[in-house]
Amino acid sequence: MATRRTGGLVQRANASTSGSGSSRGASAYEGPSSSDGGASGGATPDADIPGQKDYDEDESGDSKSMRMTLMEEVLLLGLKDREGYTSFWNDCISSGLRGCMMVELALRGRIELEKQGMRRKSLLYRKVLLKSPAPTGDVLLDEALRHIKETSPPDNVQSWIELLSGETWNPLNLRYQIRNVRERIAKNLVEKGILTTEKQSFVVFDMTTHPLTDTTSKQRLVKKVQESVLTKWVNETSRMDKRSLALIILAHASDVLENAFASLQDDDYDMAMKRVRQLLDADPDEEAQKSGGGAAEMIWAVASAFLK
Repeated sequence: MATRRTGGLVQRANASTSGSGSSRGASAYEGPSSSDGGASGGATPDADIPGQKDYDEDESGDSKSMRMTLMEEVLLLGLKDREGYTSFWNDCISSGLRGCMMVELALRGRIELEKQGMRRKSLLYRKVLLKSPAPTGDVLLDEALRHIKETSPPDNVQSWIELLSGETWNPLNLRYQIRNVRERIAKNLVEKGILTTEKQSFVVFDMTTHPLTDTTSKQRLVKKVQESVLTKWVNETSRMDKRSLALIILAHASDVLENAFASLQDDDYDMAMKRVRQLLDADPDEEAQKSGGGAAEMIWAVASAFLK
């Protein structure tokens, strides 16, 4: 069950989700195979996928190979710079990273929520549908995408966060769990030169840690988060940069957002937290409706899974 944060407290989401306790069969979708790591059989080229162009032309100025995913950004915010590991008391980041996967796939045009019918459904009950089977080039994202592609009937966002986290009572559904997520994300950041790898002894056991080496990348990430709720703040969420909006919501859901505000002066900190609270207090269904659809719906659906 996806964890949620509200009022500074970590709680469990109570919304019931259909289908998360039942086993699933193979999807009837007969899209092109992506098992060889590339699109084949007429799969949509990356450049033609709605949302992919926005990712390719990200305003950060980083090359595509160096650009961080939402999962990498959230983990980097949560890692202790010198120690190279997340807080032992953080029990939110696991499900938070799975939420990042869902949003990242939507931002890249791979998945979407089912369309609204005559009777409007809450975001929590709308199913996640495959939009494009084309590989993203990220192993974790492609693993999640494959599960969504091969699953029938489709399920909702909260169920997918739980399934990808391995939070299920049905042993048949454990095959949907994506394992060793933090370590695999950290290795991606090592390959990008942002982290390094060390072994650290904790008396009774040894642990692989990933201390920060590229402080500039971390500082730039922290600055981006701070500016999004201070100098670049806009009152209408529909006008916010989607990645920045998603990062704030997911960092909060992962209990790492305050790490980005630690260096702020008291007045700026109070203003930043006030605006974060404004975002978290918004009604996800109303915000999704105002956004005009697309990936913003997935952002607010994930927010709803953690906050309701």
